[in-house]
This record gives sequence, C-alpha cells and structure tokens, in this order.
Amino acid sequence: LSKQLCGKPVGTELWLLDDVAGHWDQIRLRAFATIDGRSTAYQDGTLAGMRTPADLISRLGKPLSSGSVMFCGTLAAIGGIRPASRFEMELEDPVLGRTLRHAYDIEVLPVVS
Repeated sequence: LSKQLCGKPVGTELWLLDDVAGHWDQIRLRAFATIDGRSTAYQDGTLAGMRTPADLISRLGKPLSSGSVMFCGTLAAIGGIRPASRFEMELEDPVLGRTLRHAYDIEVLPVVS
C-alpha cells in the first residue's frame, strides 16, 4: 500500500540505457537517510543485485517507446526500512566516470482518525 500512496521522486538528469546496458552490473547505488538528525547509510550495492533492464522489458511483453522511464525496484535497506526526515541517493557509473545524485526531504503528515 505504501508504494501506491507515496510519490516517486526523480532526479533532473538521466542516462540513456544504451550508454549503461553493457556495464549495468558495475553501477553502484548508494542511499543515505537522515534519522534523528544523523545521516546514515541506507543502501549500498551494485545493480548486479537487481534485474537487468532487458529482463524487465521482456517481462513487459512489448518494447518501451522512446523517452520512456521504467521503475525497476531497489536494493535492500541496510538495517531495514524505517522512516527518515531526508533521503539522499546516488548512482555511480565507474566505467564512464560519472554520478547521478538526488535528495529530498520528508514532511510527515499528522494521522487523522
């Protein structure tokens, strides 16, 4: 339910799939969560731990149109899923020597009964 209710923040830059498909497994994802005012490692690993874009697209059963974006899951949370006031994440491409970064703050809404 939480995946359906929560927004999906995205960064302002993208990489073309053709530019990274050949070394997908070497790309590293890192995420940090600010919990009780302290930044802590939340995720860290390579994309080798996820399905490849080719596999996901084949499961879709049709080609993606030009300009499409596909959400593909994520790595396990270090220490489990937990609330935070801020999330920061990055994808590092060691082959092409570049990194995408994004961050967002969380506004906790009151529970209304």
